[in-house]
Amino acid sequence: QVQLVESGGGLVQAGGSLTLSCAASGRIFRINAMGWYRQAPGKQRQLVATITSGGSTNYADDVKGRFTISRDNAKNTMYLQMNSLKPEDTAVYYCNANVMYDSGNRYNYWGQGTQVTVSS
Repeated sequence: QVQLVESGGGLVQAGGSLTLSCAASGRIFRINAMGWYRQAPGKQRQLVATITSGGSTNYADDVKGRFTISRDNAKNTMYLQMNSLKPEDTAVYYCNANVMYDSGNRYNYWGQGTQVTVSS
């Protein structure tokens, strides 16, 4: 099994910055794409950003120019640098990883989430 642990969430004023980390551990052959998702109370979980093993990135329109996703493949760790935070960014942020095993099977895993609260 693979465990994903997010860290770096917290309370920040509007306009501030936070950096989230997601560390993967356990039985891993290869991590393919990884991504950050977020879910606000009463809202559906939505995509924030994704990154492939080769470093290709994709962002939701409302975070483009403000958030940067990155990964360190040697450490099995992904990051989300969040700048110019807005109150509407308040949500629980979840890490997702698509893991391929040496058998060729692939599975998606989710972290428990980390709370980001942006005050006005």
